[in-house]
Amino acid sequence: MSDTYSNAELQALWQRGRDFLGCEYAILGGAMSWLSERNLVSAISNAGGFGVIACGSMMPDMLADEIAATKEMTDKPFGVNLITMHPELDALIDVCIDGSVSHVVLAGGLPSGASIAKIKDAGRKVICFAPAAALAKRLIRNGADALVIEGSEAGGHIGPVSTSVLAQEILPNVTDVPVFVAGGIGRGEAMVSYLEMGAAGCQLGTRFVCATESIAHPDFKKAFIRANARDAMPTVQLDEKFPVIPVRALVNEGTKRFMQKQREAADRVEAGEVELKDAQLDIEHFWAGALKQAVIDGDVENGSLMAGQSVGMVKSEQSIQEIIDELVAQAGHALTARK
Repeated sequence: MSDTYSNAELQALWQRGRDFLGCEYAILGGAMSWLSERNLVSAISNAGGFGVIACGSMMPDMLADEIAATKEMTDKPFGVNLITMHPELDALIDVCIDGSVSHVVLAGGLPSGASIAKIKDAGRKVICFAPAAALAKRLIRNGADALVIEGSEAGGHIGPVSTSVLAQEILPNVTDVPVFVAGGIGRGEAMVSYLEMGAAGCQLGTRFVCATESIAHPDFKKAFIRANARDAMPTVQLDEKFPVIPVRALVNEGTKRFMQKQREAADRVEAGEVELKDAQLDIEHFWAGALKQAVIDGDVENGSLMAGQSVGMVKSEQSIQEIIDELVAQAGHALTARK
């Protein structure tokens, strides 16, 4: 069969995702703190994918500036990822609405019905993360327009279930809204497999870290290019009385520092010096600082090298256009080979 046929089949497979996102390819850029900013986001959207700004700990004025700067670099649609535990969440939602952002991704916890309603009432689309089928259905009842299911192979904060298992649990049973699959995806053949299971598209993060448009420090990119899949390991929870969300990253001195930080925080809670939630927030601040230390400053020994297991498929620095073209070509060839 010809590539023309395979490309037509691919378009049909992810048409729902393309229509929902308003882009050529139903490929979401994973929101990565310090990395998913105007340069990377606009490049992904300009290449036919759907870029997503990582708001992270930005305050409203900073986010407004980032949205405006991104709009200067692309006339294509893009989204903004907001952390539900952010103290200025309502104001950040207002910034997205005022900035005419078409899609808002709510991450880092279960979003409130009020937050979802506020975004939808303004005519914007809401995307939420669903780590389980029951929660997926609850989010849809609360008004989510689309879902992302992200497996434990992903980089950064992760859940306990693998992408393949989540896909089998959720894709056949959740068809009311588009569902995008994330975690461990580094090639087009994998995208096709999830599309054929019912996904509307896929989300990739690690694959884009070493793009030429990425502002990551050269040493950060070198660490990714050198790494194998087995080098990206999740952190371990030391004390069941002090729950922390595991983080997948390349093992280095920063990983060891986190284990020490976790023990110190747990001891402070046990001694009654701080409340549990405050100690957990302190852990999150540690990760934010350690990630910046590596991504921006290039301290790859002591900073956090958050990476998904697909890091082993990152072999060189490429432009975003080259990466997306490669993914789409792999997907098309996979479909052709099956005929």
